[in-house]
Amino acid sequence: MRGDDSIHDSGYSWLRLGITLAIATVGNVGMWSIIVLMPAIEAEFELARAGSSLAYTATMLGFALGNLLIGRAVDRFGITPALCGAAGLIALGYGLAALSGGIVMLSLMQFVIGLGTAAGFGPLIADISRWFARRRGLAVAVAASGNYLSGVIWPMLLAGVLAEHGWRAVNLVLALGILGLMVPLALLLRRRLPHDADARAAAMPGLRRRVAELRPRVLIMALSLAALACCVAMSMPQVHIVAFCVDLGYGPAVGAEMLSLMLLGGVASRLVSGLLADWLGGVMTLLIGSTLQMVALFLYLPFDGLVSLYVVSLIFGLAQGGIVPSYAVIVREYLPAREAGARVGLVMMATILGMALGGWMSGWIHDLTGSYSMAFLNGIAWNFLNIGIMLAILLRSRSPGAPSAGQPAQATAA
Repeated sequence: MRGDDSIHDSGYSWLRLGITLAIATVGNVGMWSIIVLMPAIEAEFELARAGSSLAYTATMLGFALGNLLIGRAVDRFGITPALCGAAGLIALGYGLAALSGGIVMLSLMQFVIGLGTAAGFGPLIADISRWFARRRGLAVAVAASGNYLSGVIWPMLLAGVLAEHGWRAVNLVLALGILGLMVPLALLLRRRLPHDADARAAAMPGLRRRVAELRPRVLIMALSLAALACCVAMSMPQVHIVAFCVDLGYGPAVGAEMLSLMLLGGVASRLVSGLLADWLGGVMTLLIGSTLQMVALFLYLPFDGLVSLYVVSLIFGLAQGGIVPSYAVIVREYLPAREAGARVGLVMMATILGMALGGWMSGWIHDLTGSYSMAFLNGIAWNFLNIGIMLAILLRSRSPGAPSAGQPAQATAA
């Protein structure tokens, strides 16, 4: 052993991060496949836009619950058993989804898919965050980028299967593909972190945990509300860009390309935000991303030309990609590490609930108004709420070396 810091930020840590990124890229397909399939499902089952959005909402509800439940399981059993079990759930959900005869059955199976898919997001991010100390922000951002890389790669891969064989064949391909790819990768993460590693990381020179003058439960509730609000805003372009392009006469293939471009921009944004988080901290990084996201949402209102939509979608991706991983960084900065899986999972659950609520709400507003203009304005309003909450947390933050009146300084050990 080279010393107290030999586990964290080590060569093995970076190797583990690479495996984590691969798993996230494969495992998060459950979040994106339904977006590509929504127009075909809508046409086959003769649904309104809000009705077809129900399957996406069910996916995100399962994804939200899975982030909490699987996060707790990771704290107790480790990441490998959680990922293997999740792969089985995803395969089962896709297999039965291919046999669905209506939107209710399909939505139930999408819930199961979402539940399993969650293992590749919050729980995986929480796991890798414990293997890094000085470069935790960057590591979290790389792991979270797997979610967007999945959205970049899979819609393009699935488009040909969808065009040639239909949405049911897509589900069958994914049922087999997830088992064949995810389980072998998960077995490479069997090594467990030593029990005292978190305390040793907190004691490393130059590292000090941030604290807020809020009780941990209040802080988590505030972060969860902020996460829900920002993701209601985020969901409008991400969930409905394909349907938006269909409405404008550009077709689903163009919408899928815009979604891929948006998410590719999000990958770049996440990496840059990870570097910023290691320098500025999670709260400030999140505020920057949330403000830029709001600006990008405004840009969708005046522009609906083909070229301009490609440009605005790229701008949106570059603006908002670092927001969600910043929540995981904030949890690790402000709260102890011993329950990282559950706490990160809870806040990630709120982000997904925001995506689910926003995805349905935007479809509902579209059905009421006949366009997406009011849905974009609705997202902007929720974005304002997110910024207000994060500003409040920033103002109540303090150094652990500067205790409030009458209180001892908190220990830096996490």
